[in-house]
Amino acid sequence: MSEAAGLRAARIYVAGHRGMVGSAIVRRLEAVGCTNLILPAREALDLTEHDQVRGFFQKERPEYVFLAAARVGGIYANSHYPADFIHANLAIATNVIQCAHAAGTSRLLFLGSSCIYPRLAPQPMPEECLLTGPLEPTNEPYAIAKIAGIKLCESFNRQHGTDFRSVMPTNLYGPEDNFDLQTSHVLPAMLRKFHEAKQAGAGSVEVWGTGTPRREFLHVNDLAEACLFVMTLPRERYASATLPTRSHLNVGTGTDVSIGELAELVREVVGFKGEIRFNADYPDGAPRKLLDVARLTGLGWCASMALKQGVASTYAWYLRHRA
Repeated sequence: MSEAAGLRAARIYVAGHRGMVGSAIVRRLEAVGCTNLILPAREALDLTEHDQVRGFFQKERPEYVFLAAARVGGIYANSHYPADFIHANLAIATNVIQCAHAAGTSRLLFLGSSCIYPRLAPQPMPEECLLTGPLEPTNEPYAIAKIAGIKLCESFNRQHGTDFRSVMPTNLYGPEDNFDLQTSHVLPAMLRKFHEAKQAGAGSVEVWGTGTPRREFLHVNDLAEACLFVMTLPRERYASATLPTRSHLNVGTGTDVSIGELAELVREVVGFKGEIRFNADYPDGAPRKLLDVARLTGLGWCASMALKQGVASTYAWYLRHRA
């Protein structure tokens, strides 16, 4: 049986299936013929509670696990709720990974974040630069929790011979994103700001920071395809691709834009005619965050959604479901 056929026949648990990433993975799994999906309601399973997670895994015995559950947010949320971010994300990673091993899960995919890399990492950032310098202070607690998840997978593989894998996505956007102005990431926040300014007939929109930092953006549907691609790689190919650490693979587009360029693109997509005003009193975050995706492209996968197309489709989704 091929790896893809094995996935279609397996019991699959998607942790965080209601979120932007988890729901995209579910859509992709269903599109390729996976029907035995385990999707418990959030109210029925608190992933920060070990006893609940252990009971769930012992009962359901999933063969494949996509660990997409996380507490996430932008600079404001990370700066104001650091204890909540590190505690929740450490608990989720520890509980799910340990209980998956105890229940005999065949393969697990942990989703991290590009913020795991040092603030002044070489650009583009290769997988090897993990733990080589200080992190970006504005999201350090979240980043530490994600690094711990990578190391948990790596350590279980070394000690127990498990097949637990990790991918590190760049900045994500798409359907089911968080558009709350206090807790969202930069792209959905911009879409909402420009939309509301257009509706109100405002003369300008304020964008936090100087507009000079550069960021890479990946549509969540592309990430979902990458997750299935990595999950169904033969074990030897994944192990070889992640040498020497055998820990994780970057997932991104390999290209970036400045925040100023992104604001211009969003203004065009939304149809806002006013000015863009940058407020340098707010922090910029890291000056640049671009992933080196050579390892993943070398395996045969690359992103397909152009940024303007992705932003336009996300704005259309926002108009239908959130505006």
